[in-house]
This record gives sequence, C-alpha cells and structure tokens, in this order.
Amino acid sequence: MAEPFGVTGSHFAAFESGHRRRAVYCRRERKLLERPVECGLWPAVRYALLLLIWGGFNDGVWRATACRGGELIVQLSHAEHVSLVGVVRRWDRDGNALVAVDPKAKIDAPRLDARGRSTKQGQWRFSNLPAGRYDLIILAGRRLRIDGFYYPPVLEFDEPLKHSGTLDEQTRQTIISDIAQARHYENKVVPLFMSGDGKQVRVLVQLLRDKKTSYDGAFGQPVATLRHEVWQYTNRYGAWSKEKRTRVIDRILMGRRDLRTWAWIWDPKLGGIDLPKTGRVTVRYDLPTKLTADRLRGLLPH
Repeated sequence: MAEPFGVTGSHFAAFESGHRRRAVYCRRERKLLERPVECGLWPAVRYALLLLIWGGFNDGVWRATACRGGELIVQLSHAEHVSLVGVVRRWDRDGNALVAVDPKAKIDAPRLDARGRSTKQGQWRFSNLPAGRYDLIILAGRRLRIDGFYYPPVLEFDEPLKHSGTLDEQTRQTIISDIAQARHYENKVVPLFMSGDGKQVRVLVQLLRDKKTSYDGAFGQPVATLRHEVWQYTNRYGAWSKEKRTRVIDRILMGRRDLRTWAWIWDPKLGGIDLPKTGRVTVRYDLPTKLTADRLRGLLPH
C-alpha cells in the first residue's frame, strides 16, 4: 500500500490499524492532525438496523392511527333479501361533492366508501370508519334500492340540514306549484322531500325523462335519464324563489324498459349519520314490505 501524500513513518501505520485515521497535513502548523474514523462494515450495518427499527416503529404508529375510527351498526328488519349495505360520504362541509358525479353510474352498483359486514341475521357492521357524515345505501331483492340523504349547503355560509317535518303547508304547496309550472328537460320532476323554515327551504328533487331522447340511437334502445338533486328556495320579501345553484347527487342513464322495473326509494332516516372519531353508532331501520306510493317516496315500478 503506497504512503499517502504528506504522511510518512509511524503515521502511515495508522492506516493499517483497526481504526483508520484520516490524516490532514497542515502546512501552517507543520504537523499532522489526526482523527479516528471507523472502518469496515459494522457502521453501515448499525445504521441500517437503526433505520429499520425506526421505520418499523413509525409504520406501527401509522397503522395504529389509520385503524382508529368509529363503528357503525345497522340493524334491519325484513332483511332476508338484502344483498348490500354500504355507506357513502357525498359532501364536504361546504356542500361540495367529495367525488364528482359519474355519468356512467349504474343503479345497481352505487359508489360506496365502505361495505358493511353481515355479522348475524339482519345486522351489518362497519369498523374503523373515519369520522364524518354518512348516508346509507341498501340493495335488496332483484330491483330495490334505498338511499339515505340529508340536505347539504347550497349557498356559501349555509349549514347542512337534516330533514324535519315542521315546514308549514302553505310554503310546501307554494314550492310544489313552482316546480310543477317551471319548464324542465325532464318530463317528470317530483319534489320528494323538503325541509326548512321561514327563510329558506331545501328540496330533494327527482328528475326523470322517460320520453324520446337523443341518446336512443347510440344506446340501441329507448333510454331514460334520471337525476336526483338538492334545490334551495329563499324567501325574499315574502316571495319564494329558487336559487340557480343546485347540488347534484347522481345521474343515471339506462334502458327505459329496465328502469321501469326498479324501485329506488329515498329516506332521510338513513342519511346524515354523524360518526365520531371513536365510539359506536347504531341505526335501526324497517325495510318496506310493500312498494306503495302512499308510504314510499322515489321511483316505483311503473
């Protein structure tokens, strides 16, 4: 091994010892400054072990944090034919959609944030759900879908609104009349639910077109379009007027004959479920045994 520049004699032996010495030749002091530096594989191995241990610790902490969440129990009666119970978070705190509406959505394949696990007859369990406000969606039988909902904010600085039956009948009839008299692309526009006070009212609206559309040719059969939206009416100096901004929940395009065999029901009892960071929330619900228009609101077979 050749002697390094500026290092001679006994100093050179340091390079062959168990600890290599890094030598720096100081021209000003005319002496050799020496500093021991560990050599070999042990420092690298020790460093790798420390990284592995620290990484495993962080991963364990992350997993423990990620797994922490609330638990939702859904207890259903008459649930013999239920095939799916799921939850979805549709809106943020300002009423904006968390996921854009899918124009290719299928009525029998709703977007979900989690699927419940059937634990016993009539009971579904959701574990480790992040805190938030959820709506339940249920599929049962061959062609029954039930969606929960609440009213998200439509305008800025508004608050989310749960359904209540305290709206006075005069206001209700005024809004129903306004919707019926307005012009729409859809030939069947039906307010399913509405709730509010003397200042503002929000309405869950079903918009269906089952007449001829421009999609019929490309689809290969007569097509129906179906949407659900949340509208808001505001009382301005004693007159109710609809806000231009709306909140679109979904949009479905499917064969007209196929759609007419479905029942798509909406129920506020299954919506706006506030789940905390930890703890358990239980929802009990009676599934309908008969599809009758006097008790159910939404799309019925026709």
